[in-house]
Amino acid sequence: VLLIMIDDLNDYEGSYGGHPQTRTPNIDKLAASASVFTNAHTNSPVCSPSRNSMFTGIYPHTSKDFGWTFHTKQAVLQDTKTFIELFKENGYRTLGSGKIMHKNVRDYWDEWGVPERINYGPHAFDGKQIVGHPSVPEPFRGINIVDGSFSRLSDIPAFNIGGQGLQNTGWTYDGNEVFKYVDDNDRDLMPDEMHADWAVKKINELEDLSRDTPFFLSVGFVNPHTPLYAPDKYFDMFSLDEIQLSEIKEGDNEDVYYSTVYPPSEMGLHYFQALKASYPNGDEGLRLVVQAYLACIAFVDDQVGKVMDALNNSKFRDNTIVILVSDHGWQFGEKDYLYKNSPWEESTRIPFIIRAPGITNAGSKVDHPVSLIDIYPTLMDMCHLKGSTKKKDIAPDIEGHSLLPFLEDRPQDWEGPDGALTVLGAGINTPIEGIGISTNKNALWHIEIITDLDDSCILDQNYSYRTRDWRYIRYRNGMEELYDHTKDPYEWDNLAQIEHYNDKKIELRQKVLGMIGK
Repeated sequence: VLLIMIDDLNDYEGSYGGHPQTRTPNIDKLAASASVFTNAHTNSPVCSPSRNSMFTGIYPHTSKDFGWTFHTKQAVLQDTKTFIELFKENGYRTLGSGKIMHKNVRDYWDEWGVPERINYGPHAFDGKQIVGHPSVPEPFRGINIVDGSFSRLSDIPAFNIGGQGLQNTGWTYDGNEVFKYVDDNDRDLMPDEMHADWAVKKINELEDLSRDTPFFLSVGFVNPHTPLYAPDKYFDMFSLDEIQLSEIKEGDNEDVYYSTVYPPSEMGLHYFQALKASYPNGDEGLRLVVQAYLACIAFVDDQVGKVMDALNNSKFRDNTIVILVSDHGWQFGEKDYLYKNSPWEESTRIPFIIRAPGITNAGSKVDHPVSLIDIYPTLMDMCHLKGSTKKKDIAPDIEGHSLLPFLEDRPQDWEGPDGALTVLGAGINTPIEGIGISTNKNALWHIEIITDLDDSCILDQNYSYRTRDWRYIRYRNGMEELYDHTKDPYEWDNLAQIEHYNDKKIELRQKVLGMIGK
């Protein structure tokens, strides 16, 4: 099994039709040889709870894991096996590198690749600490050192140190180790390049082994997670003057809950307002950010290509299951929002590709809504994994459903829900009782959440439910949104308050409440 995780990647890939200018030939090539789930969604549109849920098979509302709690310390998830552990118990050799789970457990892996401290970056360095890139003006640069920065690598950070004028202090991996950059042809490798090269080396080594031990190999690429840094060649693919922005309706956030209850202090709205303040000339700031995002996607697509070429040129080509997914999406100005962790399509929809030799049909597409939680039971099904998914009897059963019926073109046997459920944990941006938050805008991880919640918190979260034709959103104060995707693919018109749609709203509300046990 080869699992490729890509961080913060929305549906911009060519095979998903999300952005007309994107360049993802390698992901598209994989998609053409695989089954593509065109209506796939995250179960939580932020990194940690999304990955915790995916690897344990437990919904966030069941575990009450809504923030950045380490899964081995989370009250429910600590008693559940990840599917990495289950693979290992079933005799698989486990190998990994990069950002796979939000926090790694070394014991899960027989072999680990690049040290975790070198996952992100490089970062701008002012001679003392990691900072936002000086070419990005305030206030956007000041939102935090990760989300407020984007740049070509050739724009070497320069700072006025001790009144001596601008000096190029350069790039750093982690604040301690220098990242050398002279030009694109004379530089250190970016972390994702290290992960790709390590995976290629491992595939070659596995091919040379005489024994026939099955393997589970996972590579976690960080780009296009912020900060959006990439070599010049990738920025050069996208002329700034020709960047196409999303279809954005003026005043689109006037009928949504976030605009009335969460004014610009909410992260995504605050980020968008800060970007406009930093670049007051029309849509300049948004075009700069989208250009950087597209550059980072093109960069990570090349890394996917390295790994897939190594696999396809090896003896494992025809007996290796390949899964490529992202943890969640990202919005670029739709509803005046610039961030993940929203309840709308751009934030929840993700690439979701499975190639299983002898099972999947090349180029097949599945439009039934599915989510990341379905990966665990699918792997158990396809790989015939035996044993309990629990470390203790008190742990819940895994909650997803095997996607094998879709992969084998027998959708009538699907036992899962009609829609994909996403939860946006209350307290990620503002405190509520039971959740403690500490923030530090200069930290790489600027939010820390400690969860100790009882069952009463379940309705204190925000839920988004995507069926084939509809999206229903229920906020923790009972406010609702409803979108008809057959007529409104951009989710411009909230129908929740229109009497004609009451029956559909009530139907979807009951499905959400049923799924969360309320």
